[in-house]
Amino acid sequence: MQDNGKPVLLAGGNPQIAKGTGDGPVQDYIAAMPGWKQGVGRRLDDLVAAAVPGVRKAVKWNSPLYGVEEGRWFLSFHCMTGYIKVAFFRGAELRPVPPVGSKQPLVRYLHIAQDGAFDEGRFADWVRQASRLPGETM
Repeated sequence: MQDNGKPVLLAGGNPQIAKGTGDGPVQDYIAAMPGWKQGVGRRLDDLVAAAVPGVRKAVKWNSPLYGVEEGRWFLSFHCMTGYIKVAFFRGAELRPVPPVGSKQPLVRYLHIAQDGAFDEGRFADWVRQASRLPGETM
């Protein structure tokens, strides 16, 4: 936290939020996202919650995580300088495969640029698919 009580923004404007489980830390993270990223973060969170009723949430490594089982995660997002990076931890198993590859063989990314445009229907479908795959422990 800065002296003014607001979270420190790390590289790319990513909020530094204390790790924690549940919706509260995720909402704190979203509230601290800078500028246009906050609205996109809120929309991502709403879409995940609608696609996977009862989804578990946490913040670790200054990123919100979403899972079905305690401690096992299928998705995360993170603020970068010019976009939001959404990580599907087993994205190589989704159909169609999300567009951006990774050095990790199963991870795939969706990058959402400043215009905030992304295919919400496709995203919700990926979320539902990802939630049925084994989660990653972190």
